Amino acid sequence: MKRPLGAGYWKLWSASVITNLGDGMSIVAYPWLASAVTRDPVHIALIGVATKLPWLLFSLPAGVITDRVDRRRLIAVMDWFRAALTLAVAVAVLLGQSVIPDPVDVAAGTADPPAVAGLYLALLYISALLLGSAEVLRDNAAQTLMPALVATEDLEIANGRLWGAEMVSNSFVGTPLGGILAGIALSLPFFVDAGSFAIAAGLVFAIGGSFRAVGTEARAGMRAELAEGLRWLWRHVLLRNLAVFLGLANALSTMAFATYVLFAQENLGLDAGGFGVVMTGLAVGGVAGSLAAARLSRLLGPGASLFMSLGGSALGYVLVAVTDQPWVVWLMMAATTFLAMVWNVITVSLRQTIIPDRLLGRVNSVYRFFGWGMMPIGGAAGGAVVVLAELLGWGRDAALRAPFWVAAAGYALLFLAALPRLGTEKIEKARREAADQPT
Repeated sequence: MKRPLGAGYWKLWSASVITNLGDGMSIVAYPWLASAVTRDPVHIALIGVATKLPWLLFSLPAGVITDRVDRRRLIAVMDWFRAALTLAVAVAVLLGQSVIPDPVDVAAGTADPPAVAGLYLALLYISALLLGSAEVLRDNAAQTLMPALVATEDLEIANGRLWGAEMVSNSFVGTPLGGILAGIALSLPFFVDAGSFAIAAGLVFAIGGSFRAVGTEARAGMRAELAEGLRWLWRHVLLRNLAVFLGLANALSTMAFATYVLFAQENLGLDAGGFGVVMTGLAVGGVAGSLAAARLSRLLGPGASLFMSLGGSALGYVLVAVTDQPWVVWLMMAATTFLAMVWNVITVSLRQTIIPDRLLGRVNSVYRFFGWGMMPIGGAAGGAVVVLAELLGWGRDAALRAPFWVAAAGYALLFLAALPRLGTEKIEKARREAADQPT
C-alpha cells in the first residue's frame, strides 16, 4: 500500500508547479527579447552565462546559508524577490514595446535592432545575474527541504512526481503559452512569471513547521563550515565522481543550447509560437523520464540507467546537428530530457539519502558548485564555438550547428569515462554505508 506523501510535500509540489509555469514562459520570453535587440551569438550566449554564473560564484556560501536558516523561509523569500524583479522587467519591456521589433523580422533582415538595444542588453544581463543568484539559494534550499517532508524510502517517487509535474507545467504548458503571449505582447509572459513567483511564495510560507538543519547549534565560522562540506564530498568517491560527470555534462548541454534561439529562427525557420511548441519536447521527455526513473533504476539498476543517460544523449545531439526539421529536434529534445531526468531522479535521491542532514545544505552546494558551476563556462564556449566556426568559413548555418557536434562528441567521451567509475554495486554500497552511520 502506498503511503501518502503529506500536506507539506504537496504544498511544495504546488509551489514548484506554479513557478515552473511562469518559468516556461520565460524560457521563450527572455531569449526572444534578446534576439530582438541583438543578433550577435556572443551576446546571446553571454546572457545565458549570466543566468548560470551565480552557480559558480555563490553555490558554496549558499550551502552554508541553507544549513544556518529555516529552509522553508529561505525558499519563500527568494520567490518574493524573483517576483519583484521579474515584475520590474515586465514593466520595462511594456514601456519599450513600441520600439522593439519582431525578432523574426530582424532575422530576415527586414527590421533592425532598436536604437535602445544597449539599454535592454544591460537589463537582460543584470536581471539574469540577480535571478540566477536567487535561484541558487532557492533551489539548494528546496532540495535540502525535501528529506524533511518525505520518508527516505519515498524520495525517488516524491522527486519523480515533483519533477514530472514541473516539466508538464514548464515545457508542455508554459513554453507554448509563452510563445503565444509573446506573439500578442512581449511583456505578457514576464507579467505572468512575476505572478507565479508571488503565488508560490505564499504556498511555501503555508508549510507548517520549522526546517532548520539538525545538529548545528554550535556554529563555526563560514569558512570552517564550508570546508567541512567540501571535505565530506571530496572524500566520498562516488559522489565526487557524480559531481564531476554532472558538471561536464551540464557544460556540454549548455554549450549546445547557448545560441539555440538563433538556430531555431535561422536554421529551422520558427516564429515565437513554433519556438514554444518545439520546446514542449522538453516536457514530454521530462515527464516520461520522471515517471520511469524509479522503475528503470529497479529494472536495469541505477548504474546502467546512468550509463544509458550519457550514451543516449550523445546520439541525440548528433541527430539535432544534422537536421533542419523541427519535429526531429522535438523528438531529440524529448529523448535527451528523458535521459537527463532519469539521471537527476537517481542521483538527487541518492544524495538526499546518504548525506547527513546537518551537512546536507553544504554538501549539496559543493556538489552543485561542480555540477552547475560548469554551466556558465559551457554557455560561453557555445558562443565561442559559433564565432570560431564562422571565422573558419563554415557559414552561418553550419556554425550554428557546430555546438551540437561538440556536445555529441563530449557525451560519448563521458560515457566511456563513466564505465569504470559508476555502477550499481558502487551506488548500493554507498547506500549501505550511509544506513550504518549514526544520524
